[in-house]
Amino acid sequence: MSGPLCQKVSENLLLSKIKPRTAHYLHFYSSDGQIIDRGIALFFKSPNSFTGEDVLELQGHGGPVIMDMLLEAVVNCGVSLAKPGEFSERAFHNDKLDLAQAEAIADLIDSGSREAAKSALRSLAGDFSNQIHQLVEKVIHLRIYVEAAIDFPEEEIDFLNDNKVISQTEDISSFLATLLKNAQQGSLLREGMKVVIAGKPNAGKSSLLNTLAGKESAIVTDIEGTTRDILTEQINIDGMPLHIVDTAGLREAKDQVEKIGIQRAAKEIEKADRVLLVVDASNNEKIDIQKEIKQYIEPSIVLPPISLIKNKIDITGQAASFICENKDTPPTVMLSANTGEGIDYLKQHLKSVVGFKASEGGTFMARRRHISALKHAEQHINEGFRQLRSYSAGELLAEELKLAQNCLNEITGEFSSDDLLGKIFTSFCIGK
Repeated sequence: MSGPLCQKVSENLLLSKIKPRTAHYLHFYSSDGQIIDRGIALFFKSPNSFTGEDVLELQGHGGPVIMDMLLEAVVNCGVSLAKPGEFSERAFHNDKLDLAQAEAIADLIDSGSREAAKSALRSLAGDFSNQIHQLVEKVIHLRIYVEAAIDFPEEEIDFLNDNKVISQTEDISSFLATLLKNAQQGSLLREGMKVVIAGKPNAGKSSLLNTLAGKESAIVTDIEGTTRDILTEQINIDGMPLHIVDTAGLREAKDQVEKIGIQRAAKEIEKADRVLLVVDASNNEKIDIQKEIKQYIEPSIVLPPISLIKNKIDITGQAASFICENKDTPPTVMLSANTGEGIDYLKQHLKSVVGFKASEGGTFMARRRHISALKHAEQHINEGFRQLRSYSAGELLAEELKLAQNCLNEITGEFSSDDLLGKIFTSFCIGK
């Protein structure tokens, strides 16, 4: 519980006042004086608590009936049940956490790997926020210098030939580029990459899914068209989450059920971050990507990046390898989904296409909105520098620096709308 009624609840449920920051083992009572449970009570006096308000914790035995009875007794004291994210939102409004740290709590709970959990902890500890603050300070320092020159023209600062402005702008750009790179790594850890396995029937798509997942998720037979629907597995490669989607074989449908499966496969391909086009390694004909996939999706859709997977090298006797000749041909992995030979080439390829590096010590958890804010800040910095070089326009540089600063402050919540806050905190778990 958090808020000004905590002491009242303590007196009504525990029949005594308890000392702050001290564990008390005692009975919990209902409103009619009946014992509900026996457990530990902890009281944290404002402002020395997670939310910055009075906080009362009751640690009981946790059975659903006992929990309902305890909640009923608490609500009878005038307390309302917490909305999703309300504890973290109160901590944010009471300056106990900034917005990036508050989001890190949800990310820590939802983390799907050790690396994701470690990165979320770094964000919660303030690593991401501290770097944002450092960057904002650099922007403010340059803004002060530029705006002072505009307000006091008698100083006659030549913006174009003033190395101080140029060097500080370059320093900001370099710092921002590094921060953006680390944030993109953090975003990968949080959201992962969606990989769709596509191809003709009996090419070995389901076998590839099973090998990557490390278990028999999909039914594998020699009968063409076994997979009729979408099958998804969540895995991680050295800490990078992957959402692997197995799809129905792409061909002219023989019945209505298969037709629906192929339509669903096409929709998954359209939403993919990368498509693995699986073909039989014994087929020496040149693979026409457009023919293999494009004919099944909407003509207006731009195909996502495609990697060619030549499967069944255990039958053809070919060696496992990774081939990337030039940008005009898709990268190719020679492997056997049956024996696992060449799978490591595929895993390394998937990590490299998104620039993922395992065990990045400085990586922190980041979200798409953080990436978007950093990119917009970068655009404003670059535009301000361009205006300065092209037109010696100090006023335009100052305005772009101001806009960049606003973008960065959106990340920590120092400059954000109520709509944004509502959207963020309602996505949290109840009571977090």
